[in-house]
Amino acid sequence: MKLLSGNSNATLAKAIADHLDTPLARSEFKRFKDNEIFVEIQENVRGEDVFLIQSTSFPANDNLMELLIGIDALRRASARRITAVIPYYGYGRQDRKVGGRTPISAKLVANLVVTAGADRVLTLELHAGQIQGFFDIPTDNLFSTPVLERDIREKHKDVSKLMIISPDVGGVVRARALANRLGADLAIVDKRRPKAGESEVMNIIGDVEGRDCILIDDIVDSAGTLCNAAEALLGEKAKSVSAYVTHGVLSNGAVARVEASKLKELVVTNSIDPALRKGDSKKVRVISVAALMGDAIWRIANEQSVSSLFE
Repeated sequence: MKLLSGNSNATLAKAIADHLDTPLARSEFKRFKDNEIFVEIQENVRGEDVFLIQSTSFPANDNLMELLIGIDALRRASARRITAVIPYYGYGRQDRKVGGRTPISAKLVANLVVTAGADRVLTLELHAGQIQGFFDIPTDNLFSTPVLERDIREKHKDVSKLMIISPDVGGVVRARALANRLGADLAIVDKRRPKAGESEVMNIIGDVEGRDCILIDDIVDSAGTLCNAAEALLGEKAKSVSAYVTHGVLSNGAVARVEASKLKELVVTNSIDPALRKGDSKKVRVISVAALMGDAIWRIANEQSVSSLFE
């Protein structure tokens, strides 16, 4: 087994390598003067089981091309099996046609990964589970629930008194799964979105009065939904509101928005390199998914069950 890292999240790749006690293979992902990407694998990978770790986060197009070119380089170097390890799958929110003459970019990116030569995909918390079916190769979609649950249990003495909140109807399954593991109650924020990028909270389904509330979501982008939800929950006399989100995209002044909001804290994983966005924020905290992803890589390499990680 060999581990390889692109430039998108070298910190997470190093943490995964440390967890597996396996050094990262030598490689070079660089730019020509016109910003064209060049990849060189600097050690023998012939006949090896290779895992290329690369999130397709900001800058999404550059990181996606690094992934594709890296896969092509490994294929031409005669790697036995190439697994694209994509902690954050960019373009995943474009998983269906939302109107006339619009793309399904999540499927296009899946086609590109397969065409480049990947034999398998390992990813974390896809925006929609059906994206697994967009790939014509085996695809493992990990869930961050065990990592979030562990941190919540460490921070709260009596988790049964918590209220787990889904920030919209679409996230109910994700929130319910965590609530069931914690033995906590579930509530839902009912909202409508006047236009893309804007959300307006309408009402809270569930009694949150006097409860410590934890919002659960897969992606935080502008943070508008979470901040509006926190304000609405506190308006219903919630005791406090925190948020746990898998992928911290945190674009367009999101960190400043969180700092100015009524959220107690925002916890994100390191699926996207937090150094690019977090800055010196005191409200944004990062937890690691390196052990989870490392264990999944070890199981794939040894032909063992990945789903048993969540049993």
